Amino acid sequence: MRILFMGTPDFALFSLRALVEAGEDVVGVVTQPDKPKGRGYTLTPPPVKVYAEEKGLPVYQPKTLRDEAFAELLRQIDPEVIVVVAFGKILPANVLDYPKYGCVNVHGSLLPAYRGAAPMQRAIIDGCAETGITTMFMADGIDTGDMLLKKSVAIDLHDTFETVHDKLGECGAELLLRTLALLEAGEITPEKQDDALATYAQKIEKEDCLLDFSRTAKEVHDRIRGLSPIPLSFTHTPDGRLLKVVSSDLCTGKGKPGEVISLENGRITVACGEGAVALLSVLPEGKKRMSAADFINGRRISVGDILS
Repeated sequence: MRILFMGTPDFALFSLRALVEAGEDVVGVVTQPDKPKGRGYTLTPPPVKVYAEEKGLPVYQPKTLRDEAFAELLRQIDPEVIVVVAFGKILPANVLDYPKYGCVNVHGSLLPAYRGAAPMQRAIIDGCAETGITTMFMADGIDTGDMLLKKSVAIDLHDTFETVHDKLGECGAELLLRTLALLEAGEITPEKQDDALATYAQKIEKEDCLLDFSRTAKEVHDRIRGLSPIPLSFTHTPDGRLLKVVSSDLCTGKGKPGEVISLENGRITVACGEGAVALLSVLPEGKKRMSAADFINGRRISVGDILS
């Protein structure tokens, strides 16, 4: 099949790489425009563009999919199927309806659970023991199309957004290849989603990152790992300085919620509403990431301090 690939971040790379390495006919790659990044606001290409150019694939970065210019481009490329993985824009009807085999999306959840922008982070924050990948036909709506294939992936207690992202990326690439083979052979049966079971994974906002130590230790730990390595959860030291948390572990201990109850073994143990968490690595305001032991040795925290 003539495949037009649409994707932007690292998560999309897993699927694009799998298509190329499997020898599939990728006739073009559509990705978001380059964006300024870093302190110098250097114009930086998205990961998908970098890889596609390395492989000699035609790359297109339209500002919009809704004008005649893109409609003409679509006619020129003439894809039989469009594969969409974390592209970042809603596809208009003329794009959805164009390819013979439809538009196939690789979504990072077991639909209809966690439709939306942040399914991986929300599943970890919510303490789920598993998530997965769903391939689906795209439709008018946010992740509402008919499902094609699914595969579950376990979320371990110490998985972070980074590790789940990579596990789902690999799973999605494998499931995509299977989906396309069955689709071309006419051996796949789409399944409608039950909207009554749908949940929505909203985009991560700043308020989602603030730690609330009045919650259980498990809930605090889940939030920390669900937001690591980016954007990172945070709290404040008694002097009002921002303290982002990179990693944590569950432990025992009692105290007021947010109270530092131990600094032993290079760990900052903080009491929660139930149980305690040990902060293992942190990002202090104005500093680089460091181990909790280095933060302790810098005398930036004391037993009895309240993190708020």
